[in-house]
Amino acid sequence: MAPRKMSASETKARDLGFALARIAESEGIPAAIGVDRLRQASPRLTPLAVGQMVRKHRDIVENVLADRGLALADYADQGPGRGMEFAIEQAA
Repeated sequence: MAPRKMSASETKARDLGFALARIAESEGIPAAIGVDRLRQASPRLTPLAVGQMVRKHRDIVENVLADRGLALADYADQGPGRGMEFAIEQAA
């Protein structure tokens, strides 16, 4: 059976996981990463897309982080214009 091709939203979720991992590894772990820092690292990850990817494909984001030895400890979304933040820690 051939592997299933990832949808565009699944690909963006994977990109979100990679961006979070890169930022956390460069800034030190544990890391608190806001949406502004995330947008600097990957401009195509808009706040709307980030929120949707976490809600729809959180498992993909968490799997990408786990592959790098990291874990999504917390995700807070205060709503439009109020910001969102990811807490990244070492995987247990």
